[in-house]
Amino acid sequence: MDAIKFVQEQLAKTTNFPAFRPGDNVVVDYKIIEGDKERIQAFRGDVIQIKGEGATKTFTVRKVSNGVGVERIFPFTSPNIVEIKILKRGKVRRARLYYLRDLVGKKARIKERKFLGKKD
Repeated sequence: MDAIKFVQEQLAKTTNFPAFRPGDNVVVDYKIIEGDKERIQAFRGDVIQIKGEGATKTFTVRKVSNGVGVERIFPFTSPNIVEIKILKRGKVRRARLYYLRDLVGKKARIKERKFLGKKD
């Protein structure tokens, strides 16, 4: 198993995304290729889970579009991810936020995490 992990580390491209956690509200700029055209599309939503390790590490972002919940799974090692921006830090008490699927409206909100200490 050690050899597999070694090969995955050699093949993985280094990404410098900001550190985010489940509950954070993020915008993922993702490269979309349609035929011979290429464009960047922003996917804004809440991170509901981070899963995996090494080359197989993924994160799931959920948003509600026209009253329909949409979830998208992004691999950390994807060359199509252009940028990840953190809009809000969420205050949650668990790592998997699947309960948000059943909530609607104001109940589906995540409280914002407040930072204590000195401000820079």
